[in-house]
Amino acid sequence: MTEPYLGLLIGAAPDLPPLFESQADDLEWMAVQTSSLAVALNCLRRRPYHLVIAEHHQTSGTGSDLVAAVREAQPGVKVIVIDSVPSNADVIEAMQQMAFSYFSRPFDPAAVRDMMRSAVSAPDWDDGIKVLSAEPQFLTLKIRCNIPTADRLQQFFGELKNDLDPEERSGIAMAFREMLLNAIEHGGKLDPNEWVRVSRVRSQRSLVYHMEDPGAGFSRSSLEHCAIANSDGSPLEHLKIRERTGMRMGGFGMLMTKKLVDEVIYNQKGNEVILVKHLD
Repeated sequence: MTEPYLGLLIGAAPDLPPLFESQADDLEWMAVQTSSLAVALNCLRRRPYHLVIAEHHQTSGTGSDLVAAVREAQPGVKVIVIDSVPSNADVIEAMQQMAFSYFSRPFDPAAVRDMMRSAVSAPDWDDGIKVLSAEPQFLTLKIRCNIPTADRLQQFFGELKNDLDPEERSGIAMAFREMLLNAIEHGGKLDPNEWVRVSRVRSQRSLVYHMEDPGAGFSRSSLEHCAIANSDGSPLEHLKIRERTGMRMGGFGMLMTKKLVDEVIYNQKGNEVILVKHLD
């Protein structure tokens, strides 16, 4: 029988322990809970834990360096932060301190459990996300070219406040994800030793994402496998090409992105893209 994963809860909120309760399709967990950071740090020094879920602001004794303190007590441990009163500065600081993920209340327990599963199955890269510029209005970072890291980045970015209504917020998040996955899959070839550079710029009147991948780029003539190259009379023609060449189903990302944001701009080489969403 497989040994359960060991988790540590830092915080007394009643919605935290159920995250570790066994579900039919979940991993088996054994969790220790404490509301004191000092006690939690002693626990971390005494034995290894697979994952820490830490209550930000509400835990007695915690400060802005919560994640840093936890990772100093047990280097390499993965930390998911739960926050009731988040700010953009808190989210960015969590990324800087190498938190694995960040959720604000009210959160979806299933989404947190998915991230917990990713945390215990992900490779032990502490530097999967590197913050290069921490200015909230001009955030720049680079991420390793693998899908779990893209999922982590999208969760962090989803916690950053903006002035979009829920439908627009969902749309630009979807567009960002599609372009990020394209950069990781086609530019970075899913090689975790390669990096994609990402910037998020929030001006008074727009939200802008810029992505640069390490690939050779593309030309319009090389996109027969994408829906954006289809004629109006053959909206699914690219699927035949993808099937014939052994590619996975899909190819709608670029076309969908054009419908979800106001502007999509590529550089000449084709390895950089800018997404623009106007806020008024």
